[in-house]
Parts: sequence; structure tokens; C-alpha cells
Amino acid sequence: MFRIALFALLASSTAFAQQCGDLAAAKFRPLAGKETVDLCKVYGGKVLLVVNTASKCGYTPQYEGLEAMYAKYAERGFAVLGFPSNDFREQEPGTESEIRDFCTLTYGVKFPMFEKVHVKEGSAHPFYAGLAAASGGRYPSWNFYKYLIDRNGKVVADFPSKVTPDDADLVAKIEALLGAPESTKGK
Repeated sequence: MFRIALFALLASSTAFAQQCGDLAAAKFRPLAGKETVDLCKVYGGKVLLVVNTASKCGYTPQYEGLEAMYAKYAERGFAVLGFPSNDFREQEPGTESEIRDFCTLTYGVKFPMFEKVHVKEGSAHPFYAGLAAASGGRYPSWNFYKYLIDRNGKVVADFPSKVTPDDADLVAKIEALLGAPESTKGK
């Protein structure tokens, strides 16, 4: 009986890891936090919009739209994941605590924000290198570049910085993914 239970546990955890795709091994600290978050365990099975952010950029007001999108769709299995980066003209120079305070106080950000990372080709964090590889080699070319990930951990679209959170195409893709059932592949 113990062997059957152990096998079932191992099989389900393998299926869970497969469901997450490239998210399976990604662990990050929350912004100004100490403990890491396993993205697969927390966000597996959700539709995700991964965004590299900056506080001193012309696109910084997109925080407001990203927060509105997160608030609107979170109950349906959607999350925005923000990753501050200082890669573009040093537009995110602050400490993680300063960034967290700025996002919270200025834009009321409640969507998950994680540790500062590199996103540019050649120095990108492996998570971002994986996102770029899954989107045809497209790395962020500026702040607020967006990757849309389906419930199975697959990058299905990416959007340049100028695409705002209320863009009709972006919203339509998110709504379609939220209506799509989770794949049973690997389960």
C-alpha cells in the first residue's frame, strides 16, 4: 500500500512539474523579501503576464493598467508577475525596498513583484532567457516588455513595451486563455 501511495505522489508531482513548463525550476524572492517563491507551486495552472518593470521610465504609468488587469482577472486564475530590471538606461536604480514602496504608494500595486533581475540578451536571468527562447528569441528590448503564458506554462505571445495593458489584442488573448481549460497532458 505504501508503494502505491508513494508512486501516486511521485507521478502527480511529475505531472505538476510538466504542467508548469519552464516555470518548474524558477524560484524568486518577492521584492525586498527573504524567502524564495517557487513559481510552479504558486502559479502553476494560471495564465500569467510576465513583465520587466522600471520606476523611472516613460512606460512606468503602465503599472496602473497592470494592477487593474490583475484585479479584474485574478479570481479567474490570472496573475501579473513583475520583475524590476535596471538593464535599460538604469531606469530602475533603487533598492528593492525603494522599488516596492514606489510601486505600492504611487500605483497601488498588489500584483506579485519579484527581485531585480537582468533581462537583456547576454546577461539575462535563465528564466528570462527561457522566455525569450520560447518566443522565437525575442528578449525584452525595453522596460515593460510582456510575455503571456498559458495555464500549461507555455509562452503563447509576447508584446513590446508600447503595448499597454488595456490593448484590445492583449486583453482578447488573456480572456481566451482564461476560458480555455487546463491541458491534461502528462496527468
